[in-house]
Amino acid sequence: MKKIAAITLLLTMTACCFASEDLSKQATAFYSDNNYQKTMDLILQIPEDKRTAQDWLLLGNVLEDKGEIDNAVFMYQKAIVVDSKCYKAYYNLANNYVNNSQYNMAIANYKKAASINKENPYIFYNMACAYIKTGELKKAKTNLNKAIMYKSDVPEFHYNLAYVYKKLNKPKLAQTYLENFNKLMSSQ
Repeated sequence: MKKIAAITLLLTMTACCFASEDLSKQATAFYSDNNYQKTMDLILQIPEDKRTAQDWLLLGNVLEDKGEIDNAVFMYQKAIVVDSKCYKAYYNLANNYVNNSQYNMAIANYKKAASINKENPYIFYNMACAYIKTGELKKAKTNLNKAIMYKSDVPEFHYNLAYVYKKLNKPKLAQTYLENFNKLMSSQ
């Protein structure tokens, strides 16, 4: 009798995991189609203790799109609790901190995201922008150079690096990156 109860419990738990996984996949598909309400409805059917970092991240994204920033931040933090290697949650948190002029908090979260995903140029670009806001131009320069190293065809990367070099009183380098910016803009 105990074996039957144990097997039944195991099958129930396995079915729950598969159901949660299926709901997560469906929610991700609906999110990709910009159907945010259906995304949220599906994820909310998953018990909290079965939600993946991706589920929490999607909830955060949906809430952010609805303008519920505090709730979105909470969801990003839940994603990090579930998976401390969820770089997108750190990245989204950092972007929220930038939007609230909390640049040091943003930089700290961009650094965490960059430590997990070392080749994402947008992490370095956004971190550079936060450093510009704090006046730390040498750190901005370093991060803009990393962004360009990973993706050299984004005009804004070059424009901002030209700006930083101008502020650092390096007019020749500023001119070089401004020319790069103009070339990239004319080729689009």
